[in-house]
Amino acid sequence: MNQYTVTGRFKNRDGYAEFETALEAENEDVAREHVLSQLGSRHGLKRTQIDLSEVEAR
Repeated sequence: MNQYTVTGRFKNRDGYAEFETALEAENEDVAREHVLSQLGSRHGLKRTQIDLSEVEAR
């Protein structure tokens, strides 16, 4: 498994909040899906409210 850093922003009540998270995943697509799932669950967001700007392998 590789280490990935995912950066982006999500919509909140004050506009947008930026985030950066690191995780282990098999490939970039799995890392992207995991971040979308976790942010959606944690903040009650739909996938259209999350904008991923970069998925970078470490």
